[in-house]
Amino acid sequence: MKSENSTIAYTATLQQPLNSGFGAASIAREVIAGIDLSGKVAIVTGGYSGIGVETVRVLCSAGARVIVPARDRAKANRTLDSIQDVEIWAMDLLDPDSIDGFADRFLATGLPLHILINSAGIMASPLMRDSRGYEAQFSTNHLGHFQLTSRLWPALVSANGARVVAVSSRGHRYSPVVFEDLQFQHREYDPFQAYGQSKTANILFAIELDKRGFAEGIRAFSVHPGGIVNTDLGRYSSKERLRKLGVIDENGQPVLDPLRQLKTIEQGASTGVWCATSPLLNGMGGVYCENNDIASILTNAVSLDSIGGADAKGNFGVLPHALDPQAAQCLWQVSEQLVMGGKFT
Repeated sequence: MKSENSTIAYTATLQQPLNSGFGAASIAREVIAGIDLSGKVAIVTGGYSGIGVETVRVLCSAGARVIVPARDRAKANRTLDSIQDVEIWAMDLLDPDSIDGFADRFLATGLPLHILINSAGIMASPLMRDSRGYEAQFSTNHLGHFQLTSRLWPALVSANGARVVAVSSRGHRYSPVVFEDLQFQHREYDPFQAYGQSKTANILFAIELDKRGFAEGIRAFSVHPGGIVNTDLGRYSSKERLRKLGVIDENGQPVLDPLRQLKTIEQGASTGVWCATSPLLNGMGGVYCENNDIASILTNAVSLDSIGGADAKGNFGVLPHALDPQAAQCLWQVSEQLVMGGKFT
């Protein structure tokens, strides 16, 4: 990652809205309209589930060559069967060797990588650990994507203008990154605090990645897609919990209200697609986006125990703990140590 010591001055993009012309109710097909991705190569993790499927669909419709890493090949084949020309390659974000194998296969093609959307994730799971003993949400949502992005670095550089999108969440409000106990070895495990830590990590990762990659044409963004209930992401949450959050009604049906971030899959996929393709973001990076725009900094967040409640309407934005450049640099260094025992080369 040569740009870490580059003499080119890096100027952080302001964390404030651009007035993009799109909003909370915009769908992915709308934000990509008129954009030609012919000749572009994209990788979308989680591309065979939830908003990932719609992301793959619209990128392919715009002409991109899209590769979807998949742990469950049979499920990926079923889910993506209706999308022409999408490629499915084996990879498991909890398995470092699998990530290396995927990256080696891609690099061997000699293809540039123009778009990398790190969309795969798990939410509020019971305490689980990977083979290294790392807590599973931090390992899947952050470390696996950190390793994948770092291993694909040469392909991102060769694109001469690449974008990396880290799919984060409003759930970053649950917790900062707790460097003193990342793996919940010395504190009681809380599924939502662990999720929040991993989602804050996604935001910090994009900040530091943008700083390190900009001189080589690599820009990074983090996004909150919105609350999309009818996906696999909520499989560990009970209906009682989801009703308390206000995201499903008394009949168990999803509540849809974009002004409270309660969205359809098509709406949820839009901000990631916007970050990956919008010409409005040329020359920008390192910012957290939601509702198809750069988000504001928020200092008066409502409780996430009522994210679907009336008090949540319009309560958008990113908390300051997820924008700390020192925390971003520290996370990068810790992630290198956890994944490789040292720096990537």
